[in-house]
Amino acid sequence: MTATLTLVSHHLCPYVQRAAIALSEKGVAFERVYVDLGHKPDWFLKISPLGKVPLLTVPQKDGDAILFESAVICEYLEETQPGPKLHPADPLTRARHRGWMEFGSSILSDLWVYETTQDAEMLETKRDALQAKFAAVEVELGDGPYFAGPTFSLVDAVFAPIFRYFDVFDRISDMGIFDGLPRVRVWRQALSARPSVKSAVTEDYAERLLAFLRKHDAALLRTEKVAV
Repeated sequence: MTATLTLVSHHLCPYVQRAAIALSEKGVAFERVYVDLGHKPDWFLKISPLGKVPLLTVPQKDGDAILFESAVICEYLEETQPGPKLHPADPLTRARHRGWMEFGSSILSDLWVYETTQDAEMLETKRDALQAKFAAVEVELGDGPYFAGPTFSLVDAVFAPIFRYFDVFDRISDMGIFDGLPRVRVWRQALSARPSVKSAVTEDYAERLLAFLRKHDAALLRTEKVAV
């Protein structure tokens, strides 16, 4: 495809990051347009059925086709774009990978409450929930460095934005979520060093996330070990 794809984005959205990582891993040229989800522009609402990001605009002869939902975008890229395969060839293994991608989405649901709650008790509840889910992932992981060993996959694209949150959270306080999970720690480190993961966000990501926490008066900030 010669025309450039456009990824409609938000600076903090982990689902946008999934799509950006997949695009980069495939070696696909794309542009990014950022929207303020607190003040959604009319043009965005007209093309986003759910009023959410990411969107991928795909040029066609009769106008742009709009894809929404990160899983759909990633599957489309896998099916249509050259470059390394991000899904296993074996149907059973591929289905299991899709299951772990959904598991990653469930972690993001817990993370939303973890980062926005103003209640210390709820923060602790979600900390325990997150630790339990990462413990389940620990059992699934092999020798690494990625989810499926040496090959980067869409499961990695799902979990890289999850781990990125903790790169910022750890600056506030180490809540011990990854204690006793050596394989998860190795995986997290490998993903953070991946060029596609690094380029999936802007350089001011950490500052934006900290500002988001302050805006929500997050209980997480009251566990801080250093001034943020």
